[in-house]
Amino acid sequence: MDPPYWQTEGYGVGFGIEQYEEIAEILGSLMGKAIISLNDHPDIRRIFVGYHIETTDIRYTVGGGKGSDAREVLIFSWNVEAEPAGLF
Repeated sequence: MDPPYWQTEGYGVGFGIEQYEEIAEILGSLMGKAIISLNDHPDIRRIFVGYHIETTDIRYTVGGGKGSDAREVLIFSWNVEAEPAGLF
């Protein structure tokens, strides 16, 4: 899943903190597996505190510009230590 990033502009549609809280609740009730990517923000880490979270560095670029460095989180719906993520 790739919901709008918290406290970013440009989506044209409001996406409040309560919607991230709802995603966290739904994530816990899934029968399958899901991974969510979001910007690394203290509010996001607080909301998804009960889930396995990994970080990754990324460079955001638009139109071939210089870009800016950022950090994203990957939030896993299952116990990754017991069942590592993989393609197969």
